[in-house]
Amino acid sequence: MAKFLTELLGCTLPRKGASPMFESKSHSRVGLKSSTKQKTTIFSTLASEKSLSDCKKEQQWKPSMYGGITPVCFPSPLIEKPIGKESMPQTPPFSAMFDSSGYNRNLYQSAEDSCGGLYYHDNNLLSGSLEALIQHLVPNVDYYPDRTYIFTFLLSSRLFMHPYELMAKVCHLCVEHQRLSDPDSDKNQMRKIAPKILQLLTEWTETFPYDFRDERMMRNLKDLAHRIASGEEQTYRKNVQQMMQCLIRKLAALSQYEEVLAKISSTSTDRLTVLKTKPQSIQRDIITVCNDPYTLAQQLTHIELERLNYIGPEEFVQAFVQKGPLDNDKSCYSERKKTRNLEAYVEWFNRLSYLVATEICMPVKKKHRARMIEYFIDVARECFNIGNFNSLMAIISGMNMSPVSRLKKTWAKVKTAKFDILEHQMDPSSNFYNYRTALRGAAQRSLTAHSSREKIVIPFFSLLIKDIYFLNEGCANRLPNGHVNFEKFWELAKQVSEFMTWKQVECPFERDRKILQYLITVPVFSEDALYLASYESEGPENHIEKDRWKSLRSSLLGRV
Repeated sequence: MAKFLTELLGCTLPRKGASPMFESKSHSRVGLKSSTKQKTTIFSTLASEKSLSDCKKEQQWKPSMYGGITPVCFPSPLIEKPIGKESMPQTPPFSAMFDSSGYNRNLYQSAEDSCGGLYYHDNNLLSGSLEALIQHLVPNVDYYPDRTYIFTFLLSSRLFMHPYELMAKVCHLCVEHQRLSDPDSDKNQMRKIAPKILQLLTEWTETFPYDFRDERMMRNLKDLAHRIASGEEQTYRKNVQQMMQCLIRKLAALSQYEEVLAKISSTSTDRLTVLKTKPQSIQRDIITVCNDPYTLAQQLTHIELERLNYIGPEEFVQAFVQKGPLDNDKSCYSERKKTRNLEAYVEWFNRLSYLVATEICMPVKKKHRARMIEYFIDVARECFNIGNFNSLMAIISGMNMSPVSRLKKTWAKVKTAKFDILEHQMDPSSNFYNYRTALRGAAQRSLTAHSSREKIVIPFFSLLIKDIYFLNEGCANRLPNGHVNFEKFWELAKQVSEFMTWKQVECPFERDRKILQYLITVPVFSEDALYLASYESEGPENHIEKDRWKSLRSSLLGRV
């Protein structure tokens, strides 16, 4: 995991000779002119920014290309309007907490209002003791926490304690405060509090279902759910049963998805045998499978949204917790890590980059290689227009790999104007300013969309991870007085919430199983095989390349 983060956080647009995604500096591709003018894009007219957390969709299910059910988040509440506590300020929506420059670092210099161990400024929760924040999570007869607080605290609490420990505390408070374990408890109070506790559990299981892969979490959940369902109200039993069934379906879908990914990984082999036996003339390539760049961009979008859907919000937090004890010095990182969907998504990015490079280096004839480059330029342009920035960057990364960029005779036959424009849009200078402008435009288009196609926003994922990482590293989790720095976690939740909104979008394009199968399973060259194929296509230009070519032919092909 540490290696994964080290590589991921060094990424910008790969230069000549760089592996996809993981490079610290950007350089222009050899032999190609750089673009000096920015082309007006479909996102050039931007409206004012608006928080995407206000645009959460209702719970829905959709079929998965991997089989089973694809989970989405933010369920439709069982309680129409959470009951507020008049004596305590309520947590605001994300859009009220932050402006475009991020959170206000000077809030602590102003007067604060204290309420039960929680500190507020202008009705915004800034900090509090961990115990007070837990108390604020648990509903009672007169109070139910708003959803932004529930999401933010459940997301960030795992930096201080295991989810199963938090669940145990929530169960204890529910039993202690509402006397659910007492058979003689007031039935009227029971009727008031039970649906609120059930709603909290429902939001937890639907937004953070992967927490319940832990047997201790499931045991506590079943215990508290049983107490609620043991009442006289038939509705409670029905709702508890529905909640548990939904959770089990999600966990089963995740297990099935992981099994399919493991199977794909184990069956994929290198295309090196192609070089050994000369069947390049009969080897299928991407153009024979899909000769329409727009269709391929659509199928790439299917894969992107499919894999994004399986990434849980907690994985963004868990990815940055280093191996070692938690704040309370209890147990270690490895026990908390229940999924690796985030890493699997990054591996997909790298696979796509290597697939692009492989398809370009495979053809024997120069004109066929040039045609393949122009094909992928068109695919990348369509990805940009769709709002699929992750596939766009993966394609650009593949074409910027050294085995591809060194093919000067091939590039000389390519019209590179469109590619220069795309590189300009994804230029890493000024902290990816051009890309961030386009992303804001896509996000705004999604908010005002009149069709499913306009709702698609797939961010350049490694940059999203990098932004969240530096937010986490740049602010302390605790203040000098020991309180949890909740101002930081509002901003963290805002960024993750945007991602959660984007990943719920249902892909509007028709699936093509043949194309999807090819993209997911076709073998790709390793880096050494790419260099060898490149040298076989256009011979070495200097002694260093000649020595490497001989070494690769000897090690990979058994020739001298």
